[in-house]
Amino acid sequence: MRPEPLLILPAVPPAAQLFVLLHGESADPAQLLNVVAAIRQAFSSAVIIQPYAPFGDQEERRWIAQAAPDAESYVQLVADAAASLAGEIRAWQRQYGLRGEQTAIVGFSEGAAVALEACSIPGLAGRALLFSTRFATLPESAPPATTLHLLHGAQDPVAPADQARQVHARFADLNADVTLDIASGVGHHLHAALIQQAIVRLQTCVPLRSWEAAMGAPDARVDEYSAVDPDSKNPPGSRTLH
Repeated sequence: MRPEPLLILPAVPPAAQLFVLLHGESADPAQLLNVVAAIRQAFSSAVIIQPYAPFGDQEERRWIAQAAPDAESYVQLVADAAASLAGEIRAWQRQYGLRGEQTAIVGFSEGAAVALEACSIPGLAGRALLFSTRFATLPESAPPATTLHLLHGAQDPVAPADQARQVHARFADLNADVTLDIASGVGHHLHAALIQQAIVRLQTCVPLRSWEAAMGAPDARVDEYSAVDPDSKNPPGSRTLH
């Protein structure tokens, strides 16, 4: 059986944001406890929901219906998982009276692949934090209303950083709202430097669509890539670049 999601409500209602956190493959929500702590500290009015992936047993759960699929099957399996997730997110939004622009989807590894696919659904989420994910294909279109923050370890042996750079470049070509941060010396795990940088992105990046509305200029955008020093207490990106 699939366990009930873990839930954190704001100490003082009403809720102002909804965060949905997706763990990686062969894991469970405990994998994201450090991310939860950072979000809770930065966004005290947020509802934070950590669903368990629907497939697998006990702590070894996964988001897609087939273990170790080939590349072609992986694309469809991720799309199926994203469609199911979107239904759950819509229900949570109705439950807590929150809209898509108040919603952020956070994912690690396989959970991030599902989060990215879910962002292709119009109006589902305003932000997505995508940690250390493996992309089956390069994107063909930009999410219509979602700012994407890619966060990656430079030494990731599971999801190579070069692939993240290619995906970032493709999204930039598609005029997507996208940032990429790569932490030197970091492998396939949720390093504190990447978590801290994710919070910086959430707090400082103004979406491209907001600039377009204010400036009336559809090309008023800045593509952004930065390297993160995992030993620094002040990672880059503390200014607004979009």
